[in-house]
Amino acid sequence: MSAEAYLKDARRERRFYLSLALPALVLVGLAALLPVAWILRQSFLDLGGNFTTANYGKILSSGLTWSALGTTLALSGTTLVLCMILGIPLALTLASTSTRIANRVLILIMLPLWTSILVRTYGWLVLLRKDGLVNSALQSLGLTEAPLPLVYNFNGTLIGMVHYMLPLFVLPVYAAMRDIDCNIIRAAASMGASLWHCVRTVILPLSAGGILSGSTIVFIYTLGFFITPAVLGGGKVNPISIRIDRTLSTFQDWGSASALGVLLLVLVLLTGAMLFAVRWFLNRGTRNA
Repeated sequence: MSAEAYLKDARRERRFYLSLALPALVLVGLAALLPVAWILRQSFLDLGGNFTTANYGKILSSGLTWSALGTTLALSGTTLVLCMILGIPLALTLASTSTRIANRVLILIMLPLWTSILVRTYGWLVLLRKDGLVNSALQSLGLTEAPLPLVYNFNGTLIGMVHYMLPLFVLPVYAAMRDIDCNIIRAAASMGASLWHCVRTVILPLSAGGILSGSTIVFIYTLGFFITPAVLGGGKVNPISIRIDRTLSTFQDWGSASALGVLLLVLVLLTGAMLFAVRWFLNRGTRNA
């Protein structure tokens, strides 16, 4: 068979697989793009349905918007840092154990994802509130004299977000570390490298793709968190998602709420573009090396 015939068969095969995926692509595309288009249109309408840019001027000139933006970035960034501190050693431990043990531990790690986020959030509320199990245990052991403020603040919100996002961070990091050739690590150790040196110079660089993928999932996902800040924040932690809800529920201002939604979407797109640029540079550096 000639090369032209091979290319023709390859194009026919790609068209066939595309036709199989087309219904799902159309469904996902419509479900994603139509609401975004509606929000974008709504952000340029006033209460009377007339075209205006005042909604953007209103939210960008408001100190509450910038405060909400700072809270959103602080929550997402701190959640990511804690997931990296907790998740990378956990993934490294799982990758270094046998597949049987790793699979059993992964089931335990994935268990929280099989429970409703609302149930888990209220579970943390039961644990962390002033008369909750944690404060009761600390006072019973004599470690504290008064209940600690573990909930209805930034720290309580952060605990709930880390609990939710940690499994989603561990999975891609574990997959990347599991794919590392053990002979490379043995070669580094045979040349006199210590365990920490192997981790720093061999394992972490080779698993950078998985770490970056997990970081992308955690940071972008947490930018739009609503239930956890609403319940564990107690009205004192107000990211953009809470600001959008209050703009709608209190003022019924669809234009300003839609403009805030567009601002959040732009923030997600910029963050995603930055993280993908970092990944492209890392891959380019790996290929050049």
